[in-house]
Amino acid sequence: MIVGIGVDVTETDKVYKAIQKDSFLKKCYTIKEQELINKRKSSAVCNFAGKEAVSKALGTGFSKFFPVDIEILREKNGKPYVNLYGKAKEIAERLGITKIHISISDTKEIAVAYVVVESKD
Repeated sequence: MIVGIGVDVTETDKVYKAIQKDSFLKKCYTIKEQELINKRKSSAVCNFAGKEAVSKALGTGFSKFFPVDIEILREKNGKPYVNLYGKAKEIAERLGITKIHISISDTKEIAVAYVVVESKD
């Protein structure tokens, strides 16, 4: 059963400016994500859009946890997947979420993420 849907559009310039600050990187991205950002700067924009979409699908936005509680990584074929930690994981468990589907697309100007979360019931 679909529990939530989240969509986000993130502007590239805003994230590129924000990642210049170490405090923003640490608050928003896990170590693994920071390694990806060091290799491919656009990962920062794509992942931030994904984090926003996941937080919306959970029904809370970032009012209940920090973006770093959501980690977005890629399979070898490039397909994104989500890991949850801390408060985000607690909320997902409380909602009975068993699967998170995520799609992310980007251009030079924006990244768009779409998330659907499911539960068994």
